[in-house]
Amino acid sequence: MEKFSLITGASRGIGRATAILFAQRGINVAVNYLKSEKEAQDVVEEALKFGVRAIKVRADVSSDTEVRAMFDVIEKEFGALQIVVNNAGLSIHVNPEELDIEEWNRVIGVNLTGAFLVTKYAIPFLKRAGWGRVVNVSSLRAFSGSSKGVHYAAAKAGIIGLTRSFALYLAKFNINVNAVAPGYTRTDMTAGYLKDHEEEVKKKIPVGRVAEPEEVARVIYFLASDDSSYITGEVVTVNGGIYFT
Repeated sequence: MEKFSLITGASRGIGRATAILFAQRGINVAVNYLKSEKEAQDVVEEALKFGVRAIKVRADVSSDTEVRAMFDVIEKEFGALQIVVNNAGLSIHVNPEELDIEEWNRVIGVNLTGAFLVTKYAIPFLKRAGWGRVVNVSSLRAFSGSSKGVHYAAAKAGIIGLTRSFALYLAKFNINVNAVAPGYTRTDMTAGYLKDHEEEVKKKIPVGRVAEPEEVARVIYFLASDDSSYITGEVVTVNGGIYFT
């Protein structure tokens, strides 16, 4: 069966690495982005080198209207969808007492509401295919919390509940839903922090280094493949052995 995938937040970082890996493995990819159109086009062009179909599609995943419009594009361009990777994320570091409701809502909207909306509108495609995989990107912070990211940690913890709930509902349709929870990974989101604190961070990680996006992407690919046929509702931690720090 020819497979079609949608990866949100795929213009950079883990999403980019996942899109390119999927293309290498023969999976067609829809590259979702919000602001980074050039970077998204670069991912599309890289994917096309592997002989798959690839498109870019802009949407703010926290917007019901924009997500529905994105699926209209996917229907028109692909006509099918079997794999969804909810990777789009937003992190803003701020002390809790300084966190205003607009920032709270925005971070919850992108990280948690976005995963809900994308999965919701993907379900008809997955049911029609008779086979599906949804992989949600959570975080180490879902388990450890974050003193300067209570909204981010709350959203990523919510991803785990969302994953298990959708897994329960969709199992009877031959659709598996799982999550990955990366630890420190070398992405644009962490670049600023790692620039100043990487040596300190590496001392906390038993394997002695931060992850590369491609290492997380390989776990996502496994969960999106036939090899994960008896796994659903699970969270795979990809953190080099670091816990609760």
